Amino acid sequence: MSTEQTIKDAIDTLLRARPGFWSRTACGVTRSMGQIPALIDRNAYTVETSRIRILLVGGLSGHNADVDMALHALELFAGGGDVLSLRIALSAVPCANPDGLRLNAAPSNGAGGNPSGVYPPEGKFYYDPEDPEKRYLWRWICFQAPDLVLELHSGESLQWEVNQAGQALAPGLAAKTVTGEQGLLAALGTGHPDGLGTIPGIRLTANDEQLPRELSRLFSMLRQLDLLTTSDARKTLDIRRNRSKVQIANVLAIAYGRTFEPIVYTQGVPISGRLRLHQLEPTGENPAPDIARLLEGFTSGGVPEDLAPSALASVVGADELADATGEPRYNDLVIQAADRFESRGQGSAPKPCDPEFRTEDMFMGGAILGRAFKLTGDAKYTDILADFMVSGKIQQSHGLFWHCRSAAYYWGRGNGFAAMGLAETLTYLPDDHPQRPEIITMYGQLMESLRRLQHPSGMLNNVLDIQGSYLEFTATCMMGYAMARGIRLGFLSNDFRDAVDLAWQGIAERVDDVGNVVDGCASTGVQNNVREYLDRPAIFGFDDRSGGMALWFAVEVERLDRGI
Repeated sequence: MSTEQTIKDAIDTLLRARPGFWSRTACGVTRSMGQIPALIDRNAYTVETSRIRILLVGGLSGHNADVDMALHALELFAGGGDVLSLRIALSAVPCANPDGLRLNAAPSNGAGGNPSGVYPPEGKFYYDPEDPEKRYLWRWICFQAPDLVLELHSGESLQWEVNQAGQALAPGLAAKTVTGEQGLLAALGTGHPDGLGTIPGIRLTANDEQLPRELSRLFSMLRQLDLLTTSDARKTLDIRRNRSKVQIANVLAIAYGRTFEPIVYTQGVPISGRLRLHQLEPTGENPAPDIARLLEGFTSGGVPEDLAPSALASVVGADELADATGEPRYNDLVIQAADRFESRGQGSAPKPCDPEFRTEDMFMGGAILGRAFKLTGDAKYTDILADFMVSGKIQQSHGLFWHCRSAAYYWGRGNGFAAMGLAETLTYLPDDHPQRPEIITMYGQLMESLRRLQHPSGMLNNVLDIQGSYLEFTATCMMGYAMARGIRLGFLSNDFRDAVDLAWQGIAERVDDVGNVVDGCASTGVQNNVREYLDRPAIFGFDDRSGGMALWFAVEVERLDRGI
């Protein structure tokens, strides 16, 4: 009988049996804060592989027998040796309903939900108080984009079923079409799941004695015949990923940076990104006249008093506008914004930053104060900035940052803000500044930690120290940007280039042809507990914040590629 411990032990055994083939992870977080365990094959996210990518899903019901069957299937696969593993890349979610299993509440999850119920899930990503498992599993499957999903059920009556996308497998297995149009497999097999394409699915219902023979039949078919090709979902991701960085940047520049309302960095970053892209590709339409129009209110009336750091960072691209137009008056906006930062004394956060040293302010301050120093050469700006960076003491010994002093939580975008703030600071801070070595150390420790925590897909989790929290768009962009900037300007080793490229792969797959993005964390202030960070809504669609960060990331990696 399966329990949380027996699942863990079984995964441990599998990892030892096939060293280097699998890694342990989680694909979601339950309402009880439990993780949905997962086993990922080394090629689960590999772009170029001849192996068929299969995802085994067991225990969707939470029944012991279904989980036992999934673990048995994994044992059988591992026992097949290279004959199987060289042809098939098998990943697995052996128990998709761990709370239901633990509470003996199957098919319920103990919170009022049913992970084996209706698909696709609508809304509430990932904060549904009743049914989060369904949302985590759905998105995780869609963007892993396997070539086949194999669902296992325990039962005495042997039966194979296939979804609409998997009909090619039906004759060899005498399989029926999946019944229940709103189940997981049925939903994966029709339409465009998550805006991608279909994924073939097959369900085996059998008892434990029948399982070896039936799996052998399936694996023999997949080894010998070209019945199963690349899934449509995987093909869509391939197409998205194969676009050049400039192509994706152009998509983002059309969608974002077209308004200056609200006055906040989420508008300033994509506006800056449009200017950076034009600098790279000057044959395209010059965005400067449009951007000058957007900023006219500030240009004529000056930067308003009493703005928060996030609003001051709205003029982060004003110096780039000055360069593009040859009009130095736009530089004044950066200097005016920088002059709003006022030292409260050494060891304190400058006004108007939060006295609790929020990581958001690291980016806002770094972006504005650094540029003001570049424009004026006045050391007062770098002195305020450098002191702010080193005084917070919210970076922990392992390299990650708390959100702020009163929120000891490792929020993904919070660490993205820290990464970008440090990278922006080091971009402008003179080499001989006395605090530069300490800031270099802080930056390097954070980069090491983020690389260590990077998911095989290239993404970062929304809560960095909780595997299974959703793979978040903005944190990944910000990490990638900070690493690419450091490599390009020489304050980070080129050893991090693989992490940058992997992050770009994940982001490119999550930007469609009109600039919609996948799972950007909604606007988030300081939260009271880790549950509240886990429950921050994930935006799927248009999002200024995500689009702007992706545009900066795209341009920065393109600059790195070109050596400029």
